[in-house]
Amino acid sequence: MTNEQYPSKLLERAVSEFARLPGIGRKTALRLTLHLLRQDSAAVHAFSESLTRLRDEVKYCRVCHNISDTDVCDICANPLRDASTICVVENIRSVLSVENTGQYHGLYHVLGGVISPMDGIGPADLELESLVERVAAGGVREVILALNPTMEGDTTNFYISRKLAPYPDVRLTVLARGVSVGDDLEYTDEVTLGRSIVNRVELAQEKNGL
Repeated sequence: MTNEQYPSKLLERAVSEFARLPGIGRKTALRLTLHLLRQDSAAVHAFSESLTRLRDEVKYCRVCHNISDTDVCDICANPLRDASTICVVENIRSVLSVENTGQYHGLYHVLGGVISPMDGIGPADLELESLVERVAAGGVREVILALNPTMEGDTTNFYISRKLAPYPDVRLTVLARGVSVGDDLEYTDEVTLGRSIVNRVELAQEKNGL
């Protein structure tokens, strides 16, 4: 409940809905709502329609689990991408971060999270088996583990390395530690992230501190 008084129940409801978004307080929500009220009707309806269509029509790529407008995303469907390399990331924001570096030209695999027992997230809650299936299908020479350098990220890296152990011809690499421990990829500048991709190291070397 709030002690704020609004001249309109419709205004109050709109503010409350905006305030449900992450990082949006009620003052910011009010500012956004009043901004929409100043726009012409067509613009607001277009804004509303885009959100409704996003929620109702967006798909997830059946290959890599990235957000897509079609069953197979543009990256997976692009014949110019290097299909022998798969970059494993935690979420869709990480895909955008890596793409923005311009340094990576392979495919992706979005896990949808990382293993975190404290949060009740186990291997079965992530897209891990589909990653193993992609590798087992053949044609993959390298899997880049581009997870955030946290305890949960390292735990997930270790789990993946165990699951892919039956495929010794597949090279397992991790980002060079130009990305500081504890940092999120989406907040890492593009130059640093790009260098971390280019200078990636073997997973075994990274574990041994080499």
